[in-house]
Amino acid sequence: MATTEAALAASKPVSSMAGDMLLRAAQFAPPRWLRNGHVQTMLASAGWRRRLLRDDRRAVEEGAVEHLLDGGDGVRLQSFVTRQRVQASARGLAVLVHGWEGSVQSTYVVGLAARLLENGCDVLRLNLRDHGDTHALNPGLFHSCRIDEVVNAVRTACRDFADAPVALAGFSLGGNFALRVALRAPEAVAYAFAACPVVSPAAGLFGLENGPWIYQRYFLHKWRRSLRRKRDAFPDVEWFTREDLAGDLRGLTRALVLRHTDFGSLENYLDGYSIAGDRLASLRVPATILTAADDPIIPVADFHALRLPPNVELDIAAHGGHCGFLDGAFPHSFVEPYATQRVLRAFVG
Repeated sequence: MATTEAALAASKPVSSMAGDMLLRAAQFAPPRWLRNGHVQTMLASAGWRRRLLRDDRRAVEEGAVEHLLDGGDGVRLQSFVTRQRVQASARGLAVLVHGWEGSVQSTYVVGLAARLLENGCDVLRLNLRDHGDTHALNPGLFHSCRIDEVVNAVRTACRDFADAPVALAGFSLGGNFALRVALRAPEAVAYAFAACPVVSPAAGLFGLENGPWIYQRYFLHKWRRSLRRKRDAFPDVEWFTREDLAGDLRGLTRALVLRHTDFGSLENYLDGYSIAGDRLASLRVPATILTAADDPIIPVADFHALRLPPNVELDIAAHGGHCGFLDGAFPHSFVEPYATQRVLRAFVG
């Protein structure tokens, strides 16, 4: 199947699409000018893509209802539920999780949400702590080891909004969270999909430090802006010193760990949310990991080193960058039909 055909696949009715041959990473073949991992990565979050997705955004936002999910211990996580309108009852509920410093408004979340709604799935978009406009909701800072509150929030969503199976789909750090939630709450989840998930956080941090300067600058800019919003929401807390905020990504992360967690060291913290090696070996939920060999942020060697059970599909494309997978059929991504097919199969199966 050509990628232009693949980009249209997600608009098929559920009965047609669920029976299609599943798309594979090897079928993603972008034009030559899009075969660079850095180009894919940068275009993935380009502002003009957000503008071109205005119809998808309208479809996802229309009828969306905000819900604050119980994360346990007084934690509340913001979510938005949009109900499908194409058939009498939903095939299932898809819970979508954005990446670090993304939100429910991220382009990749909106694009996939629109495809799922078109194909008869209800969608819940989840904001992790301190993402989107939620900095005032909870007093403590976000960090990537806060998995329990996300597990509890997903269980709450299953109880309150799901009359059918539940699937998780996450991107980058959100993919890491999706797999860890499925590992810890297999009774709540029918399927998990992860696009370019963080595998070994230490390797990912090293990759950001040693890659093009624009990546570290991009994430530092967004993180510092988020920390300023947290400071404004809780002005009586001593969050970071001026020197901390002026540091590089490794220095600021270390300051976060030492000031606001009990991990004791940066290394312990990074290991705390790793899914490397055999950490997914006991995953019982059917799952798919989609990544690209030219991802400039998450090393492909991390994926080759995973020890996965037979129910977890690892699919590596030659191209795609980090959460890009753009084939020229702008503004859509190959991830949309790819993930939608698998979610539908899980709901039907």
